[in-house]
Amino acid sequence: MDQPLLELRNVSREFKVGGGLGLFSRRIIKAVDAVSFSMPSKPWITALIGESGSGKTTIARMILGLLPPTSGEILYRGRKVSEWIKKNKMEYYREVQPIFQDPYSIYNPFYRVDRVLEIAIKKFKLASSREEARGLIIKAMEDIGLRPEDLLGRYPHQLSGGERQRFMLTRILLIKPRLIVADEPISMIDVSLRAIFLDHLLSFKEKHGISCLYISHDLHTASYLADNIVILCYGRIVEEGPKNHVIEDPLHPYTKLLISSIPIPDPKRRWIDKIDLRSVESLRKFRMEKGCVFSARCPYVMEKCLSETPQLKSISLERKVACHLY
Repeated sequence: MDQPLLELRNVSREFKVGGGLGLFSRRIIKAVDAVSFSMPSKPWITALIGESGSGKTTIARMILGLLPPTSGEILYRGRKVSEWIKKNKMEYYREVQPIFQDPYSIYNPFYRVDRVLEIAIKKFKLASSREEARGLIIKAMEDIGLRPEDLLGRYPHQLSGGERQRFMLTRILLIKPRLIVADEPISMIDVSLRAIFLDHLLSFKEKHGISCLYISHDLHTASYLADNIVILCYGRIVEEGPKNHVIEDPLHPYTKLLISSIPIPDPKRRWIDKIDLRSVESLRKFRMEKGCVFSARCPYVMEKCLSETPQLKSISLERKVACHLY
């Protein structure tokens, strides 16, 4: 069996919140709770899907070595990420590259946008001369659909959000990592450009063998892009499987809720499903207790759901679900 490119083993991350003078004024929030999944060594796109506050960005930061897990292990090509960072930091970031939600935060407003690409070329020794570096930049920009003559020499504020984000795709194309960690990469891009951005991620996989962990709240784009889908609900994985299976035959009630919320562009279509959401306040209270993280909103909740946390288990060769209904 091939060694996974990326593997998370029972990864948890806790944060202390609150403050004040009292001894018990602070409490611990488990943002990520016993998360396990892997990506194969072949070019692959896994979509990690969940609402805001589900722990998606925390997972991304831990994979990128920006945040240590409280417990569990994150392995890249069979080695702990912490060991990569300690012993082979440059090699790790040559192979694992991020695309963040807000592209503007990546740029120094006092430098021209060229600098983002020039630093990458210099840091990873991608060219032996300035002329070669310039040629690489121009070719990469043209491959992404950007016009070098219009953008090079400009400052970050002079570019649109879509141009800044596609500029980061140019950087990815220059570096050619093995894995992209893309955290909500299209949420700040104009709707008309989102499909183009996703097509570039698909092209990276098919033409350059670059895998991607696509992190989003948007199940619709995941169904277009991903090979398999991991559903995250308040820090825990509740379902995992090939995208067609998850979209066409969802198992977990939370996944069904997400799919029923996907808008269909048909003005004559009426909503036929009734979404039964219990009070958000009761959900917040319940998150600190035992049981299923979705029980406060689940229309199928049973007494068992309130006291026992369902474990993620395989129900077929490719599918996993964490629900007492199975």
